[in-house]
Amino acid sequence: MLAAARRLAEVYVGRTAPNPPVGAICVRGGRVLGQGAHRRAGEPHAEVNCLEACVEDPAGATLYVSLEPCSTTGRTPPCCDLIRARRVGRVVVGCLDPNPRHAGRAVALLREAGVRVDVAEGEAAACRELIAPFAKAIVSGLPYVRLKLAMTLDGYVADAAGASRWITGEAARAWTHRLRARVDAVMAGAGTVRADRPNLRPAPEVEAAAHPEGRPPVWRVLVDGKRPLPPEAVDARTLVASRDLGYDGRDLGAMLRALCRRGVNDVLCEGGGRLAASLLEAGLADELLLFYAPKILGDPAAVRGLPLAPRRLAGALPLALAGVERLGEDALLRLRPPLC
Repeated sequence: MLAAARRLAEVYVGRTAPNPPVGAICVRGGRVLGQGAHRRAGEPHAEVNCLEACVEDPAGATLYVSLEPCSTTGRTPPCCDLIRARRVGRVVVGCLDPNPRHAGRAVALLREAGVRVDVAEGEAAACRELIAPFAKAIVSGLPYVRLKLAMTLDGYVADAAGASRWITGEAARAWTHRLRARVDAVMAGAGTVRADRPNLRPAPEVEAAAHPEGRPPVWRVLVDGKRPLPPEAVDARTLVASRDLGYDGRDLGAMLRALCRRGVNDVLCEGGGRLAASLLEAGLADELLLFYAPKILGDPAAVRGLPLAPRRLAGALPLALAGVERLGEDALLRLRPPLC
């Protein structure tokens, strides 16, 4: 049942920031009485939607919830109070609240009230993965940063003339559009914006499928340099780093904290290589999404994907392989830097 609760939450990924996506299912004797998810910040939490949707009194029933219920008053009252008021008999939690000040608090309060509470170890990793951006933001004040690069097998993102369309095929590009629909902001450097004029938003049909109830367009974050950006690159949902985030050209961490204060938990960085390398070397990247096309440029004048500072083999940056996926003729490697 926790897996089903998590799937309910996954429907709303990309809509709930700065809150986490959460799903809940209420069950008695193998029958589902009600289910619900948190749809967006400021609206009722998953537990509330679930218990309000129950077709009969949930007293004595079991509530499965992907994240520990809230125990404090924010925009909405504590879910613990409703669970106790509705006399739920048992709560199964996918993972604890990542906020160190709140972790385990709801579990203790509910147990004190006579509610049996179990934390399910089997689903914990998947539930933590679901809320990874929220957890990063709540603990560190920084958003979860994904670096996405499309490269040839020999590591180039553009040829010597700067041409980069298209290194990867349609399947990889469709995958990227689906990811854009799940994040809070898409980031690119000024050089990429000037060279490619990227849209940095999901295709309209992808956005409509992912968010049928609608949401504001995903933020575009442009990390600018000394030269002005093209006027057509800036709209009402565009944040220019130097103007809107206090970016001084040096402190990327401060820029990301300013972005997080705006309620952005999950950032996809799509270009270019220098910005990605700077984020990686500064320890600000949480995940690398490297698309490799079965092509070789073999030209030292071409544009390198990650122009990192040279290292000896003994000091090479270790990455953990989190997944491999084939997309058409291309391969996607999901990697995580140390401590992520």
